[in-house]
Amino acid sequence: MTEKEKMLKGLLYDANCDEELLKEREACKELCYDFNQLRPSQVEEQTALIKRLFGKTKEHFTITAPFWCDYGYNIEIGENFYTNHNCVILDGAKVVFGDNVWIGGGVQVMPGVTIGSDTVIGAGSLVNKDIPSGVLAAGNPCRVIRKLTEEDRKKYWK
Repeated sequence: MTEKEKMLKGLLYDANCDEELLKEREACKELCYDFNQLRPSQVEEQTALIKRLFGKTKEHFTITAPFWCDYGYNIEIGENFYTNHNCVILDGAKVVFGDNVWIGGGVQVMPGVTIGSDTVIGAGSLVNKDIPSGVLAAGNPCRVIRKLTEEDRKKYWK
């Protein structure tokens, strides 16, 4: 089994000695760099780069530069995904975001994490485990603070 096959199965793998993974990470860094150099007004170019980079995207999303990830192809984002500045997604394993997910500034997401739909992750959080749908979560490590209410939905998701 190759190191990439181990990675894709969520097994322990050596990312530093496998030529294929080294090349893929380098290509990903180049795309992230290109994305991070775009002007804020270059929305179409930003969208095109993220669609090239990520494994799966829905139609509407916003990723605010700077943004970094390891491979990109292990990331899936749902509809109306938003992340603020300085988000890092380490995607040595699949990372999945549901619909209507809002990620605060400076958040780091670890490999293998799923964040459910209608969820807010507070700024500066380190997400190292799954977060359910319909909650506000924050901290290091990130944990559920409370469920989001109908009042929250009226105020923020009009």
